[in-house]
Amino acid sequence: MGDVDGSGQRDPAVVAEFVERFATILVDAGFPRMPARVLTALLTSDSGRLTSAELGELLRVSPAAVSGAVRYLAQVDLVSREREPGSRRDRYRVHDHVWYEATANRDRTLLRWEAGLADGVEALGADTPAGRRLADSLEFFGFLRVELAGMMQRWRERRP
Repeated sequence: MGDVDGSGQRDPAVVAEFVERFATILVDAGFPRMPARVLTALLTSDSGRLTSAELGELLRVSPAAVSGAVRYLAQVDLVSREREPGSRRDRYRVHDHVWYEATANRDRTLLRWEAGLADGVEALGADTPAGRRLADSLEFFGFLRVELAGMMQRWRERRP
């Protein structure tokens, strides 16, 4: 995918093929298709920033498809919207450490899941089969949250 012909230029067809292949991998993991394509397009951009029009042209999709995809990606903290000073056009940006940031932001989600599961255990009764199942889930997410914090710290220490 890099300097395919030795000229310092990427082959757009090779890049487009990679975008579709990696997006398919994300889709197979449960990611919505258009957000997967937009995220991968942003990841393959050297600047990590593209306008809606650039994304639409690159992916050969409508502005509405791009809009829905970037809205989803922003909701899950994978992209942010930026506006250049003096411009009315938005650029969508994927952060250099997107996977770290997205994972670090999962702590809030895990806390919400834990609170919801605790309510469920209380509603069902801790001594019922369903209550025990929810309590086990609650314990797992608490464990995951603590372990995730440790992993994130180890990753920060590992990075230069």
